[in-house]
Amino acid sequence: MNKLEQLNKLRRIRKIAKLLDTAIGIPGTKFRIGLDPILGLLPGGGDLIGGAISAYMIYLAASFGLEKSQVSKMVKNIALETFIGFVPIFGDIFDLYFKANLRNLDILEQHLAGIDDLEQIKKEADTPIAYDTSLVG
Repeated sequence: MNKLEQLNKLRRIRKIAKLLDTAIGIPGTKFRIGLDPILGLLPGGGDLIGGAISAYMIYLAASFGLEKSQVSKMVKNIALETFIGFVPIFGDIFDLYFKANLRNLDILEQHLAGIDDLEQIKKEADTPIAYDTSLVG
């Protein structure tokens, strides 16, 4: 995978993680929530939808050559958040604080720490979601 492909995948992964875990700021506080806990409020499958989107993020991250233990840790993070999310009220509160997608992004970035251009990739991947169409098509 060349640098441009890495940049595009990392950008997509970062956007998904931020969208699911920190997309919406709570006015008057530094606390942010994402779509994941909001999806969890949907009865009957909201947590599964969030889990499926998170699984796609892991699929993308695995292409960076993560070790089995790293992928396993990512899967455990998503499984924990998804299954605890099924518990009424407690699961929704857990979703607000656990932020499995950001944890998984951190695992990926630690893995990529050996890449010389990682800081440049991260800087370029931090573009606003509203202005980038890479998630479409």
